[in-house]
Amino acid sequence: MIQSVPFFDLKRQYQSIAEDIHVQLREVCQGTAFILGDKVTAFETDFAKYVGAKHCVALNTGTSALHLAMRCLDIGPGDEVITVPMTFIATVWGINYVGAKPVFVDVDPVSRTMSPAKLEAAITPRTKAILPVHLYGQPANLGEIMRIADRHGLPVVEDAAQAHGAQFDGKPIGAIGRVGCFSFYPGKNLGAYGEGGALVTPDTAIADRARALRDHGQSQRYHHDEIGYNYRMDGFQGAVLGHKLKMLSAWTQRRRDIAARYNDAFAPLVRDGLMEIPTEASWSRGVYHLYVILVPDRDKRRDAIQAAGVGTALHYPVPVHLQIAMSALDHTRGDFPISERIADRCISLPMFPEMTDEEVEFVINKTRQILMTGGRRS
Repeated sequence: MIQSVPFFDLKRQYQSIAEDIHVQLREVCQGTAFILGDKVTAFETDFAKYVGAKHCVALNTGTSALHLAMRCLDIGPGDEVITVPMTFIATVWGINYVGAKPVFVDVDPVSRTMSPAKLEAAITPRTKAILPVHLYGQPANLGEIMRIADRHGLPVVEDAAQAHGAQFDGKPIGAIGRVGCFSFYPGKNLGAYGEGGALVTPDTAIADRARALRDHGQSQRYHHDEIGYNYRMDGFQGAVLGHKLKMLSAWTQRRRDIAARYNDAFAPLVRDGLMEIPTEASWSRGVYHLYVILVPDRDKRRDAIQAAGVGTALHYPVPVHLQIAMSALDHTRGDFPISERIADRCISLPMFPEMTDEEVEFVINKTRQILMTGGRRS
């Protein structure tokens, strides 16, 4: 009988593919291509095809992808980039790293992604890019965002760190804007065995520059045309990601199946105003990197859910505009009320492809019980 369900369990996934992964790692060792190399190149080709991009540049982290996106668009001091405060703080690091200013717009209360209705008013003569976030694996409204961006002649950089395989209007996320940025942090839907990231783009000039910048700014060996970085992907990570990419579609479908069961089971509580659940628009196909519910008196209910044996997490309890690191922007509580409301109410429930049906039912029953009794365990 199930006594508890973890929030996440990477060991199960590893155990299901361990033999094949070990083969891949041995091949890297035998070829001694430990930095970049054939495995990384092959992964770049396959991932570009997977997301429908012309180019993929494999990197050491998703944060590096965001940084290089800013560099490749020649964004710098005095420039502004519009993004959202409801995200992981790495979204704004790339903006900060080049000396530009993050300008926030609030999110839509249903999609929890950038509100197109609030975007245009934030555009100024200093705006140089728009950076929507596909939060929790749910696509932002790129149709409206791209129309606004095109009207103002601005590039769109997609933060797709949580959205591998998600789609907007049938098109893969990441390859719709000028640049798409992915993370392969181990807990992501497509996760490395360490750090990893990628920049995808249809623009050959951007791809070529990103490849040079990731390798110390080299146009050729020992010829450094501009200040660069050591942002190269390890051969081991290319091997792991290349193999795991083959399973990603099946893993994504399992996440969607689990989310559908959650949605059906929690629908009565939603109608009664006891919780809010993720919602997909007609143009959206989410990949449920996270399944985040919103509840009042969050801490009390989260404590009770965890005490009942259901692992949980918070994504993200402090929106970016209220982080101490962003204090120079002079934002205060109340500036972005929808983001703040999500941060105050969010609870992430277990969501990983290896969950059993019994575990899904355990999560549903315990969560439903807690929320129906006002945070008390019966």
